[in-house]
Amino acid sequence: MPESSSAAGSGHLAAAPASVTPFPGADSGTDSATGSGGNLTATAPASGTGPTALQTLRALDSGPRGLLEAEAEIRLGRTGENVLPARRPVPWPRRFLRSLRDPFTSVLLGLGLVSALVSAWGTACVILTLVAVSCLLRSAEEHRADRSTSALRELVATTATVVRRASDDAPPLEREVPVADLVPGDVIRLRPGDLVPADVRLLRTDGLTVHQSALTGESAPVVKQALDVPDPALSGAGPFAQPQWCFQGSSVTSGSGTAVIVATGGATRFAAAHGGRAGQRGASAFDRSVQGISWTLIRFMLLTPPLVLMANAALRGRGLETLPFAVAVAVGLTPEMLPVIVTTTLARGAARLARTSGVIVKRLPALHDLGAVDVLCLDKTGTLTEDRPVVAGATDGADRSDPDVLRWAAVSALWTLQLAELPAADALDEAVLDAADACGPPAAGEVDPEAYEGVAVLPFDPVRRVATAVVRRPGRLGVHTLVTKGAVEAVLDRCAMDGAERDRLLALADRKAGTGLRLLAVARADRVARAGAYTPSDERGLTFLGLVALRDVPAPSAADALGVLARRGVSVKVLTGDHPGTAARVCADLGLHPEGRPGPDDVVTAEVVDSLSDAELVRVADRATVFARCTPEHKARIVSALRAGGHTTGFLGDGVNDLPALHAADVGICPRNAVDVAREAADVVLAEKDLTAIDRAVLAGRRSSGNIATYLRITLSSNLGNVIAMLTAGLMLPFLPMLPAQVLVQNLCFDAAQLAFAFDRPAASVLRRPTALRPRDFLRFITGFGLLNAAADLATFGVLALALHNASGDGGEAAFHAGWFTENLLTQALVMILLRTGRSAAERRAGGPLRAAAAILAAVGVALPLTPLGPLLGMSALPPLYYLLLGSVLGLYAVGLTAARRRYERRHLPDAEPDQVTERQGERVGR
Repeated sequence: MPESSSAAGSGHLAAAPASVTPFPGADSGTDSATGSGGNLTATAPASGTGPTALQTLRALDSGPRGLLEAEAEIRLGRTGENVLPARRPVPWPRRFLRSLRDPFTSVLLGLGLVSALVSAWGTACVILTLVAVSCLLRSAEEHRADRSTSALRELVATTATVVRRASDDAPPLEREVPVADLVPGDVIRLRPGDLVPADVRLLRTDGLTVHQSALTGESAPVVKQALDVPDPALSGAGPFAQPQWCFQGSSVTSGSGTAVIVATGGATRFAAAHGGRAGQRGASAFDRSVQGISWTLIRFMLLTPPLVLMANAALRGRGLETLPFAVAVAVGLTPEMLPVIVTTTLARGAARLARTSGVIVKRLPALHDLGAVDVLCLDKTGTLTEDRPVVAGATDGADRSDPDVLRWAAVSALWTLQLAELPAADALDEAVLDAADACGPPAAGEVDPEAYEGVAVLPFDPVRRVATAVVRRPGRLGVHTLVTKGAVEAVLDRCAMDGAERDRLLALADRKAGTGLRLLAVARADRVARAGAYTPSDERGLTFLGLVALRDVPAPSAADALGVLARRGVSVKVLTGDHPGTAARVCADLGLHPEGRPGPDDVVTAEVVDSLSDAELVRVADRATVFARCTPEHKARIVSALRAGGHTTGFLGDGVNDLPALHAADVGICPRNAVDVAREAADVVLAEKDLTAIDRAVLAGRRSSGNIATYLRITLSSNLGNVIAMLTAGLMLPFLPMLPAQVLVQNLCFDAAQLAFAFDRPAASVLRRPTALRPRDFLRFITGFGLLNAAADLATFGVLALALHNASGDGGEAAFHAGWFTENLLTQALVMILLRTGRSAAERRAGGPLRAAAAILAAVGVALPLTPLGPLLGMSALPPLYYLLLGSVLGLYAVGLTAARRRYERRHLPDAEPDQVTERQGERVGR
């Protein structure tokens, strides 16, 4: 294919000839190489057959040898990075305004505007200050989290193999570049597991199939071919049906290809179809939990002001003058710092996890969901076992040892590795080749793998479940030999044999697999040599040769890691394509079966899954441990069934066939060396495919979730108690128990102290079980402890009445306000220290930041009324008798709070003392 002239170094892009548009049928403005803005992008045809490959290259001013590096830089400056619009940085003003959409912030803003309308300027100013501070803090934390996430994303940034040249005379070189740096006209290589990084026109293919379900919804891979002359029969079909086009958002299942990029970034069909929302997921378990708690509180907040107004009007004859107080009470219920605490806690946890364990959290709420995971689904290869199977033997159809079966398998493995352009060598192929080498040179009359030359290969894919190498032997002119190996059922389906023979061989394979062996069936056939491409339709009429048996080597750390996960309340489900006997044997060796060996309900095959309804599968999935013979669709359905049963699920996968399950799980997990499409779909990326790394990630998730849950429990119970006490006292007193400005300043002080929760170290008991934010449990907790807090506040009312019985007029009101202001902040400091759950004394001690914040909060509560700021807020100095009596009330409150907390722990945390291993690991994670 001739190459077009280059425009490198000229700074201009050549436009396509008027008679040759690269994409006939596309919209005007995108049917030429150069748009009005200088962008060299276009789309595939909506109809018609489109141009030839040569016409496309000429229109893009490119060639099969790729662009010059200098030209690529010029085009990148003109077209912009190859990223979706949704991935572009969010400017500060928009980030700040977006913070106003938070439910609590919106309600606060509304209350501030109401206060301004009734001329309560002090209340309005304080509320609007709270709104501004909350939005600024949240914007700053989101900006920092985005920067941290972007830095982490670079560690697993998806790359593409591009062909470029340093100069006109330099040879083309392949190199990996970030997908964002690709430009129209770039020539790229596609291999199994690659994401298609942009809209491309194929120039050459070898058995290429792609998943394009993100665009079309079809689950089966689609065959793609580099048709130089498009098929007229497809002229009326849509662009996705045309085999010469591949689109961003699809992924390579098998085979390889070379393509030229025709559209990038926002000009791709993927961006147009998804409107910039590509890659976004639905609400996570964490989002749903927080929203449930938020809206319950918001309803209560909106109900509070009218109740206060009506009660004061009926009992005290007060009118709208109590509106600022009612607004301040509603503000007092609001956990304004919730968005900031959540963002800060999750961002810190994700950054620490990346720094200490090499685990990258790509989506911050996924860190909470990791802590809530109670079922982990995974394949056994490379996780429970070493990704290094070894050959245990090779037998013919009569179960007699036959080294030729192994050597034929080696022929297929050798040329599959040589010709398939796989991103990584297949472990089974390497095991077969190692075993064939160990057999030594073949004797006379035996198969010699080195005597064959590769012609073509049909790589393994999860749909066919076989791989075929086409080879020829020198001296045998006109004959090609197809050597196929793969899953026993799939190979036998392609062999020429009667049903009885097939059933006999299947029974033989079942008996061998029942002993824990993995089996590869091997078959071959001679064909008349031809120049045309081989396709899966040629894998028919084969002659069965025999079986290669392999065994898995358990990973050294797997048994210990499974035991630790079990103690943490995480059950493991094995979803594999292997024979049920093979999977069950490995799981039994590792202690996954409770009785040491699999029971009748522990192992379920894909055939059984197909026979079950969704409701039945929910019950079976909860009970079983091993799911064998699974296709990608089976894995996704099982994960969905576990979620439907109320479990929070994680799925660990690293291949193209794991993509549906990664999307179906609450948390998709993959190792860093996974294929591109799996890394892009996953929420969490591990440094290695290791259960120990998952345990560390789960601990980090529970730590972050525990801090968020502790913040919510303590803040909401304290706020509720204060509000109940103020409402009660407001109906009993001839004046307001606290002025609106005092309520809001107190709330602002407590909010500032609450930031310490993001830096706290949770109790070790929090790390022992999955963490989940359940709205009903929270409401029970805050109601009980809120009433206890209200009792302490009302007891302070009696103390104030006794200490100030001789005071009168404005001086008495100012002293009362100061006394209650001081008591509220002191009780809130006590709650911060004493309401942290934990069974041992060490667990009950709060971390350094929390202790410091509580001490500062208490100091502000005592000192503020005595400073010059006190009279400005309507507060005066208190007599010494008050502090003596207040100390007695606080002492009784601390005793009652401790007793109530212990009772709560006995009822809701009935487990025994945490084991020492858990405590030590919890301490390490908390540092």
